[in-house]
Amino acid sequence: MSNSNGEKLKNYLSLVKFSHTIFAMPFALIGFFLAYSLNPSNLNWKLLVLVLLCMIFARNSAMSFNRVVDRYIDKLNPRTAEREIPQGVISANSARVFTILNSLLFIATTWFINRLVFFLSPVALSVILLYSFTKRWTILCHLILGLGLSLAPIGAYLSVTGKFDLIPILYSLIVLFWVGGFDVIYSLQDEVFDKNESLKSIPAALGTKKALWVAAIFHLITALIVLFVGLKLDASRWYWIGASIFITLLIYQHSIVSPQNTKRINIAFATTNGIASIIFAFFNILNFIL
Repeated sequence: MSNSNGEKLKNYLSLVKFSHTIFAMPFALIGFFLAYSLNPSNLNWKLLVLVLLCMIFARNSAMSFNRVVDRYIDKLNPRTAEREIPQGVISANSARVFTILNSLLFIATTWFINRLVFFLSPVALSVILLYSFTKRWTILCHLILGLGLSLAPIGAYLSVTGKFDLIPILYSLIVLFWVGGFDVIYSLQDEVFDKNESLKSIPAALGTKKALWVAAIFHLITALIVLFVGLKLDASRWYWIGASIFITLLIYQHSIVSPQNTKRINIAFATTNGIASIIFAFFNILNFIL
């Protein structure tokens, strides 16, 4: 690969924040291995690759679409003004083409999984693309983001089984409230900007202190569902080890961010939640296969 092509690839990976795939991807793996634990059969590694490709294509679509929709807002916001489209590193038209390409690849990949997943793929795509507009009309945008990412475990489960079940839906609810909570914390960085631009977010509507309380409530709900899932599964010690670490990391991120100290938001957002997701998935999978 030439330096020019390598630089383009780097720019597009930065555009879609590819490193943040770490939030939902582990939960897709949870959904996949959960399906095999509840419906024993030979593991289909080709199917696993297809599920992972769906995750990548769907997230690329959502993130690039978000960057196109928000390009004028991003240009005004000092925190986001250095992003690829405001800086002219990637044109809005190129990002649109990238969005369309990844959307088509996502739908095409689901065709090789099963009929139900294929027919639901436009619905899933609509949900994850919808998020980009929600900050303009509802403070519940954080939960809409969570809803988009929460499709990972149930989507992976459906890919294996072709049917809905309670447990994967509960895992999806874990993702919904977990992501909603940490997105509220992340949005504290833009509280003043959102107010000035009449954008909707919980921090802009309620202020830092109350927003942190809302995030804490979302994460309390997350923890309760994590505990309920363990009881519902009659889980082994592996699950409970993972659950304990996951919940501890939820508590930790609230301990390092306060109304008086928001400087460590990025640590709480990216590092802590990325680690939490990987660890939780690792111990869940051990619970399923051992």
